[in-house]
Amino acid sequence: MNNPQITTRSMHYPLFDTHCHLDLPELWHAWPEHWRLAQQAGVQALLIPAVAKENWPHLLKLCQTNPQFYLALGIHPWWAIKHHLADIDLLALQLQQPEVSVQAIGEIGLDFALDADSFVIQQQLFAAQLALAKRHKLPVILHHRKSQPALLAEIKRQQFSEGGILHAFSGSQQQAHAFIDVGFKLGIGGTITYSRAEKTRNAVSKLPLSALVLETDAPAMPLSGFQGQVNTPAQLAQVFDALCQLRDESPPQLAAALWQNSRQVLRLS
Repeated sequence: MNNPQITTRSMHYPLFDTHCHLDLPELWHAWPEHWRLAQQAGVQALLIPAVAKENWPHLLKLCQTNPQFYLALGIHPWWAIKHHLADIDLLALQLQQPEVSVQAIGEIGLDFALDADSFVIQQQLFAAQLALAKRHKLPVILHHRKSQPALLAEIKRQQFSEGGILHAFSGSQQQAHAFIDVGFKLGIGGTITYSRAEKTRNAVSKLPLSALVLETDAPAMPLSGFQGQVNTPAQLAQVFDALCQLRDESPPQLAAALWQNSRQVLRLS
């Protein structure tokens, strides 16, 4: 396994990957090696969001035995068509187990780039999972594609105030502030490594630092120069370096704030 470039800048600071699907097949077969390489690159913590109910048991075990891994449980809109509203009751039961430590509900959301036949169940599952997060006072990890207005409408309808992370932020300052204003932080990932992402890069350069967290979305969303390859949590170092190039703060200031933001949004002591 090739070790991606480890930058001198990132090695000096603790980095928190707030969105890494370590349990998906592309990474799972060699997850200890991926984690070793990530640690070499400065990554000291991961949030692993579930995508479907069949992932929950092994993710619970993984995070219980690895203290640097944190857990979000939920149903991703890509898998919505395979689920039913009754599965939310199963999720609620997981949250009630005294030995289970869950930092967020996720990955949840709406994806209107999928086939329209999934839209109804997507919306039902999202509303139910948001209500569950509100009941348990947990933040949420939000997936979005062509759905930001619908997500915001449901958040406001439920008066959801627990916040969370808008995963894979790409957009304008105005779009960013719409979520910041309702208590969300923005997941900054490989998008900012692409020069063509001018609107997002410009927004990220100007947004409040207190609203930003880092993520890879490994094994998806490869960085510029790595198209067609499996993304890994070690690549978070290059996301951090790309952010350093966009911001006025020094690398130590950025790293400290990003680490604190990540722990704050997940309510980690």
